Amino acid sequence: MFDTDPRGEPSLAFRFARNALDRRSDLRDDAAAIAARASAPEARFLIVATDRPVLAADPGVDLTAWLTRDRAARLGADFEATIFLGDTPDGPRFAALAAIDEAELAGLPWAETGELRALAVAGRLAADEYGALATARSMLHWHVSHRYCARCGTLSQFASAGWKRTCPSCAAEHFPRTDPVVIMLVVDGERCLLGRSPRFAPGMFSALAGFMEPGETIEAAVRRETFEEAGIRVGRIAYFASEPWPFPASLMIGVFAEATTTAITRDEVELVDCRWFARGEIRAMLAGTHPEGIVAPPGIAIAHHLMRRFAEG
Repeated sequence: MFDTDPRGEPSLAFRFARNALDRRSDLRDDAAAIAARASAPEARFLIVATDRPVLAADPGVDLTAWLTRDRAARLGADFEATIFLGDTPDGPRFAALAAIDEAELAGLPWAETGELRALAVAGRLAADEYGALATARSMLHWHVSHRYCARCGTLSQFASAGWKRTCPSCAAEHFPRTDPVVIMLVVDGERCLLGRSPRFAPGMFSALAGFMEPGETIEAAVRRETFEEAGIRVGRIAYFASEPWPFPASLMIGVFAEATTTAITRDEVELVDCRWFARGEIRAMLAGTHPEGIVAPPGIAIAHHLMRRFAEG
């Protein structure tokens, strides 16, 4: 039952899944322990300003998203609402929003910002920083977008080192959400089904995907989304891997799905194109040599790895 794939656990190949954090959920309600960690010399902070992580870009030193407490303070970090991400072998790690504006940030010689997706594609940071950045961005987005109690509308309060919000009026507790998304490479023998969203970069095709709905299994969501988007019926389904996707807080659940019908009826709102591609075409897309200029998603995306596994046979 638990025989391992000789190629290793697929999820570990995904940039946002790489994470050295020991989350230490047992400490989140221990205010004294969290305060001691936040003031420790080895504590480091991920700071997000204007929805972008702030990076330490010192000359001659590797770029990093981990900032000292002093640098976080210079950025106007909100230490009263600092999220405890967990412990690492190098010390405790936190995340916070910054109050600094772009003009002030541009005046700091050691700092730069970058859009998270672009940073991940470029691979400029240490591998284990991306998972922490994914956690930080999703958590901070949740705090900004869920400030008020869903039960009574009162402004809720930061609690449990950032992993909960509580309502001072009705005592309701609110927890961060993760939105599950199924992403499926539908296979028909030696070919697979790919679609093109109007939001995609020029020439890019990808696996079909969609949000799971309440009361659905993963399998049911795969079958529903595939039929809704492409008119294709699906039979057997095999789990491949999962990937945190912090835009803002999704979990991509990657599967292979076996087609039982092959005639495409495209959803013309969701997709501008949808077609079957032979295995050799997938290899060409991954290599950037497809004769039509069609390309695969970048390596940070689970769709890329689904396609690569299919191309390998």
